[in-house]
Amino acid sequence: MPGFNMVGQLAAKAAGVPDVPVVEYPGAVGVDHSEIRDKIKNVLFERIVNALTKPIKPRTLGKVGDWDSKKIVFTGNFDQVNAHFHEMDWSDGLPIVPPTLERVQEFLQYTDRKPEEVIAVLPQMNLRATVWNIAANGVMAGCKPQTMPILVAMVQALQEDKYNLDNIGTTWGIIPYVFLNGPIVKELGFNNAAGLISRGANPSMGRALGLIIRNIGGYRPAKNQMGSFGYPINFCFAENEDLNPWEPYHVEKGFGRNVSTVSVSTTMNWGFQPSPYTRDDQSGAECALKQLCRDALRKPAFALFAERGPSAFVNDIVFVLAPPVAKVLADAGYSKDDIRKYICEHTTVPRKYLDFELKYTMAEVHTIEEKIKLGTFPSEFDVGPDDPIKVMPGPEFIEILVAGDPGRNRIKTLDSGYTRVTTKEIKLPSNWDSLPKT
Repeated sequence: MPGFNMVGQLAAKAAGVPDVPVVEYPGAVGVDHSEIRDKIKNVLFERIVNALTKPIKPRTLGKVGDWDSKKIVFTGNFDQVNAHFHEMDWSDGLPIVPPTLERVQEFLQYTDRKPEEVIAVLPQMNLRATVWNIAANGVMAGCKPQTMPILVAMVQALQEDKYNLDNIGTTWGIIPYVFLNGPIVKELGFNNAAGLISRGANPSMGRALGLIIRNIGGYRPAKNQMGSFGYPINFCFAENEDLNPWEPYHVEKGFGRNVSTVSVSTTMNWGFQPSPYTRDDQSGAECALKQLCRDALRKPAFALFAERGPSAFVNDIVFVLAPPVAKVLADAGYSKDDIRKYICEHTTVPRKYLDFELKYTMAEVHTIEEKIKLGTFPSEFDVGPDDPIKVMPGPEFIEILVAGDPGRNRIKTLDSGYTRVTTKEIKLPSNWDSLPKT
């Protein structure tokens, strides 16, 4: 489609075939079926044949050499630096803190790693994330130098295959976000209560995530980050472990309680935050569970969650429960596993709803029957149009966190797209206890 040429070129380069021809479909796909068929037959087919049969012209690549991380790329006052960074597409459109040598070196005091050490190689551009350029992006975002260990661990999480950073450029408009657990939350002032993504150290860490994805991952909105309506700013929050009636998220994942962790995920929505209220003799826990199931179905991609098997894009769904909701469920005897099982059993739709999703909202070429044969839908979907089917792939794809206003009974549902939550330990420098934290 027009505007997707760069996406194709970068995807090919990331796969090791930078000279592969890219063929463009004229116009939008999915509006009119007869128009699509006509364009494929009369326009696209000939372009594909030409691309496959003509000699490939190698693209000219600049000479790759060693980059001096300490090189001064621009000199000027605050306004001039911001104008230059904006022109070079290194900023997110908001003013940045100029990453001077002195500021970057201050961040480096909070890690035992050498400045030139490569922490990860991030798609789509396959650029090296070094300690130095990670610190530079943290400076630009307005983070404190003390957050450097978090930034390093966050980049390590972004590189994991499970996170699937290479596919976040989809037109779905996937928003990467980050959350924290462990002692570092209180130590560095991250927020886990009312208005959490907008307070404390949270906004700058969320912004740092976005700048790292932009400047090291190489994603640019409307160039290879193709969210049709753009993106709100990336966000960060911390789990409220004091008011969590269950094990904190990182302990549940096998980390020690005194270990700090950073987790990266994505969401395709921010949206409405339901409040479970009881009526008549209905218990508060029952009401909350039903709200969780209903909210999962209100999100726009339940057909994606219904997929199974190795060829499917299996996604996580993250439920963030405000402390009062978590307490009601725990007091009623529900563990996190109980909640996951309940959601899997009761998040159902009549089969005809899934059929509608595939036909009219997913640009899907396969019917339910065909997807059952392919193994991406389970055989239990082979039922009548009014029979219920379970759209959650399994309890292991449901994550539960406790955070938000301790005085309100709210639920936040964050449904991912093509990604899984990925968690890394935040490894502190050997002299952490002697370093200033403010």
